[in-house]
Amino acid sequence: MENPTRRAHTMPFGAELRAEGGVRFRIWAPTQATMTLTVEGRGDPVPMTALADGWHECVVDDLGAGARYRFGLADGNAVPDAASRHQPNDVHGPSEVIDPRGYAWGDGAWRGRPWEEAVLYELHVGAFTPEGTFRAAIDRLDDLVALGITAIELMPIADFPGARNWGYDGVCLFAPDASYGRPDDPKALVDAAHARGLMVLLDVVYNHFGPEGNYLGAYAAPFFTNRHETPWGAAINFASPTVRDFTIHNALYWLEEYHFDGLRLDAVQAIMDDSEQHLLEELAERVRDHLGGERAIHLILENEENLASLLERDAAGRPEHYTAQWNDDVHHVLHTAATGEDAGYYADYAGDTRQLARALAEGFSFQGEMMPYRGSPRGEASRHLPPTAFVSFIQNHDQIGNRAFGERLTTIAPAHVVRLVAAMYLLAPQIPMLFMGEEWGASQPFPFFCDFGPALAEAVRNGRRAEFARFPEFRDAATREQIPDPIGEGTYLAAKLGWDDRRRAPHDEWLAWYQRLLALRHAEIVPRLAGIGGHAGEHAIVGEGGVAVTWRMGDGSRLNLLANPSEGPLSGVATPAGRRLWQEGAVTADGVGAWSLIWSLETHDGAVA
Repeated sequence: MENPTRRAHTMPFGAELRAEGGVRFRIWAPTQATMTLTVEGRGDPVPMTALADGWHECVVDDLGAGARYRFGLADGNAVPDAASRHQPNDVHGPSEVIDPRGYAWGDGAWRGRPWEEAVLYELHVGAFTPEGTFRAAIDRLDDLVALGITAIELMPIADFPGARNWGYDGVCLFAPDASYGRPDDPKALVDAAHARGLMVLLDVVYNHFGPEGNYLGAYAAPFFTNRHETPWGAAINFASPTVRDFTIHNALYWLEEYHFDGLRLDAVQAIMDDSEQHLLEELAERVRDHLGGERAIHLILENEENLASLLERDAAGRPEHYTAQWNDDVHHVLHTAATGEDAGYYADYAGDTRQLARALAEGFSFQGEMMPYRGSPRGEASRHLPPTAFVSFIQNHDQIGNRAFGERLTTIAPAHVVRLVAAMYLLAPQIPMLFMGEEWGASQPFPFFCDFGPALAEAVRNGRRAEFARFPEFRDAATREQIPDPIGEGTYLAAKLGWDDRRRAPHDEWLAWYQRLLALRHAEIVPRLAGIGGHAGEHAIVGEGGVAVTWRMGDGSRLNLLANPSEGPLSGVATPAGRRLWQEGAVTADGVGAWSLIWSLETHDGAVA
């Protein structure tokens, strides 16, 4: 019987240590008649045996963990292993044989946490601490627990080119990036988080590979297809059973071998698949069949199409496929209210109180209606889903980093306005997600950064500036030159959190405020989320710019919100019944002041809860 503290995920490809000794190497290279294996410090390349369906394999009996290797192609070039567990010298260097059972886990009793308890915290490993490593992140876990966080969500860690990257340019999907540490280091981070009651989710990218260091096309051209186009070029060929298996194994690998509690799948609308069963459905089913009986596993989507069908629940209220989706609609309505911005897709949300009320009460604000910005309908009906099927936020890596200067909300909106929108999303029944440093109003920006080689660097630099040329404020070339250089190391260093700021005003006040709100959420909201069922939220527009929303909670109580995210007061408006949970701004018997709100709670018969 396998020792659970030394468990590994068995894969049909890559380098696998054999129980009887030695290493089995296996690669899918359907466009290569012959393949060889080169091991550093050894003599001649080892011939690989060509198997059926494009597979090549060899076994080296006198080899073990730590060996570094490449696969040789017929044209004389040597490439790293696309299924490598470690790339010590980055994406162009040799792969390293890793003993996946070498780490002794201490979380044997961990069974995860129910999703309704989640308070998410998105972080970038490199910018989270001065050191920018997995091990350094461990030292900040106690701070997150004290804040009220119950789950951290890591931006992608799959090996990317260079020393710094947001993570969405990964090319070796099984190898934690060496700039953050060796493979045992993310395991130690997850282990330490579990010891503190924290779940750990990982952001994974299955819609494309990065533009540098992806060698699959050199020996496995059928990995990609021209039948579909994505924003990053030719689509991944999910009609191929081998490609599907590669992707699904990657999901299982992170969950089983690294003990992650869930995955966030990036931009799934760009996962093009004409198969009878879409990859997303098969992946979710395989994950739940393989691991669902052992501990709680949570699968989260980012999906521009707002497909509520992927979030359906069974008769017992359990997710059939995906646990939740990032709810951009909530972000957009709250952001436009707070900033007044109306450029690009914000135009479809700006000043629309109906969109705000619907997004809070029903999940999506676009549920099949025409979206003018994109010129087509967007979304599916979501009213029947529980609010816990949606992750809400006012900041994340995209919404900050896709700005020219990467400014945070506290930089572009007044403090009292930020407090209002934060109090709205942190106490609502949807699952809240903070972006690292939000809790103390961090002044550090989070601009886009990467570290491509010379062949790509100038194109990325120019492309970034051209992207903003269509905005009025950047039509002047001199102004565009002020946009931070995405390739420059200084752009990355500017994003690193300043943890010492938390001790100084006004950051210490922000931190205390967030702690109080999250303590209230855990005391009053979280216990009432179990069994909450479908939204069926009652929502109404109040006056010129106010919203009133009521949710029926899992224990039968009613959670009420009356909010005025506007500059003018709401007069002659009755405050909601029940026990007052939280007030922001001016709320009196005569109405609600500008940028003010009240949360209250009542039992199902109208009495104070």
